[in-house]
Amino acid sequence: MQNDKALRQHLIKLLTGGDAHADFELGIADFPRELQGKTPKGAEHSPWQLLEHLRIAQEDILDFSTNPEYKAKAWPKEYWPATKAPPNAKEWDRSAKAFKKDLKALCDLVEDAKTDLFAKIPHGDGQTILREALVLADHNSYHLGQIVLLRRMLGAWK
Repeated sequence: MQNDKALRQHLIKLLTGGDAHADFELGIADFPRELQGKTPKGAEHSPWQLLEHLRIAQEDILDFSTNPEYKAKAWPKEYWPATKAPPNAKEWDRSAKAFKKDLKALCDLVEDAKTDLFAKIPHGDGQTILREALVLADHNSYHLGQIVLLRRMLGAWK
């Protein structure tokens, strides 16, 4: 495909953010520990629930995209954490680190010229890597926007 490299670069930029919205690093940077489990009035989720949901959903999309033995998670139970707050002080950082690792793995998959972005994923029902990358970019952008909004509501946005 003549524009293959450009398409891959656009997808990477869309996945990593920073053009039309805050990127992941900015959204979660220096998030006050005491606010990670708070749910402001009118909000449905805490920042921790959103961060962990982002990590779990992204991990699932990466697994679906790369693992022929993929097993679907139960919706919604297995896509959200059990607690409103991180169980301990290290979990926020662990979740963020895992998110970044999986995002890099998906970006590497998209960037790899050997990956046919348009080929149907063999164990799926019509999905392609292109579709999964677009779904992930949309999903991450949506929930990262929610995290930024919660930060504003909690008085923790610069």
